[in-house]
Amino acid sequence: MNKILIIGLLLFTSNVFSQNLKLGKHEFEIKNVKASVTELKGEKVIKVERDLNLLPFDLNRLESTVDEPTFAELKNVSFENGIIEVKMLSQIQDPSPFKGAQGFIGVAFRVTDNEKEYESFYLRPKVGRSDNQGFRNKTVQYYSYPNYKFDTLRKLTPGIYETTAPVDINEWIKIKIVVKDKVAELFVNDAKYSTMIVNELKGKMTKGTIGLWVDIGTIGYFKDLKITLARP
Repeated sequence: MNKILIIGLLLFTSNVFSQNLKLGKHEFEIKNVKASVTELKGEKVIKVERDLNLLPFDLNRLESTVDEPTFAELKNVSFENGIIEVKMLSQIQDPSPFKGAQGFIGVAFRVTDNEKEYESFYLRPKVGRSDNQGFRNKTVQYYSYPNYKFDTLRKLTPGIYETTAPVDINEWIKIKIVVKDKVAELFVNDAKYSTMIVNELKGKMTKGTIGLWVDIGTIGYFKDLKITLARP
């Protein structure tokens, strides 16, 4: 009986960790997050929250325990160059496990096998309309996992991989990411011109999957994901 029970628990655990989600034509695999398909204001959306039981963070080691592979990863897509579009809305958990939570939400792309490397753009919507310009200037963030997280980039090249955008928590934000080889641009809310351009992506990877990403203290909602692959 004990052996049967143990095997049953192992199978159950395996199913939990390999849980998949499907919304429309897209199927996702959960990576270090709690995720579900739910309704928000009458629409079916994907809800994503970082799972601190699977991937804890340490306030005293913030740089090494944030900007991690915490996303719902799109299956059966190999993205090298092209366009990623999605609408996203973030809320701050109540209570929040992190006093400095700012609604961290975004997209990871070119995610390699076992999530060892990827590129990412994300937003901190809570500071998007702050009265403090210094806070506003940190609304948009680029980083490259695992070697170039936000704090490393701030120290090496202050102000280059962060910028401002007039967004806020609890509102839908549309982002478009355009990737061509080592260059990536982020467009916010159908703006004609990009909000940020990265002229030399930091990662060595050239292709991979896509993830709907959140971080500490965030309840993230995503809808209307559209992927356009560039022709070779």
